[in-house]
Amino acid sequence: MTDETGLDRSTRWPYVHGELGPYSYSRFDHPTGVAAERALGELDGGQALLFASGMAAATAIVLGLSEPGKTIALGEGCYYGTTRLFEQLAPWGVRYLQYDQAGPPPDGADLVWIEIPGNPLLTVPDIEAAAAHPAPVVCDATAATPVLCRPLEHGVDVVLHSVTKYLGGHHDVLLGALVFGDEANHDRVKATRMQTGAIASPDSAWLLLRSLKTLEVRVLRQSETALELARRLADHPRVEVARYPGLGPDPLAEQYMAGGYGGLLSFDVADADAARRVESATRLIANATSLGGVESTIEGRFRWEGDRVPPGLLRLSVGLEDVDTLWGDLDQALANA
Repeated sequence: MTDETGLDRSTRWPYVHGELGPYSYSRFDHPTGVAAERALGELDGGQALLFASGMAAATAIVLGLSEPGKTIALGEGCYYGTTRLFEQLAPWGVRYLQYDQAGPPPDGADLVWIEIPGNPLLTVPDIEAAAAHPAPVVCDATAATPVLCRPLEHGVDVVLHSVTKYLGGHHDVLLGALVFGDEANHDRVKATRMQTGAIASPDSAWLLLRSLKTLEVRVLRQSETALELARRLADHPRVEVARYPGLGPDPLAEQYMAGGYGGLLSFDVADADAARRVESATRLIANATSLGGVESTIEGRFRWEGDRVPPGLLRLSVGLEDVDTLWGDLDQALANA
């Protein structure tokens, strides 16, 4: 059932002389998915597995590489959905604590989980300090992508991507990925994927293959624009704090993100009401959740994350629009703050 684009939507393949061939049932593997995993694995320098979403990939890590009663050390400021996942799994014995990811993980952790850069506070972890810990290390590199950082090269065991974001890049695919530096970990988590049925669809895998062709040019353009917007926001009278790894001297950012600092930034206005006025006033920048697409998006994160973030925090995902056009939209919106 392969069409002219190479997309194979088959759910089963015939045995070969009574034996399993390369593919038998699509919950195990399928040709389009394997092709996309191979392409992503080459970019990140490891073996990739695709999942139905970023959260499905995160769940597979917990189920495949942790156990009831073990403790996960989670970098402070990492994606809030990760903490929600751990809380959801608490009845099954998942425990976690948070630590400053700019330093070493605490002793006694059984799994270390960091993010580069943290979403939405844009902190950068000390990857090598994490890798020096005896526990396995997972690094969520969704916002960095392999274009800007390859954590496996710094001693990380598993890289996590919400492919829905920059790797997909067009707000049209829900997809997650894990990339492993160790074959044994890859095989353990692949078995978890097979039993839980969390594999990505062929259509989603095909969309990833499409998007990887433009990944580098998109991310580098977004990084350049984000840096300029962050500089302007830092000087704006209605902005209390602007966050972006490239705004000031940051040895960790310079060490691990030498190719640029990504298309994600955040900034604070006076309070939650002011943030709502700003996000509601943009004309070009979409007031929407998610990030990493070719169209810019903005949203107040207090609605989702509560006291975990400042009430006036706005997360801006920079797309491919002209920098001055984006600034004009932000400037007029900030007049409402």
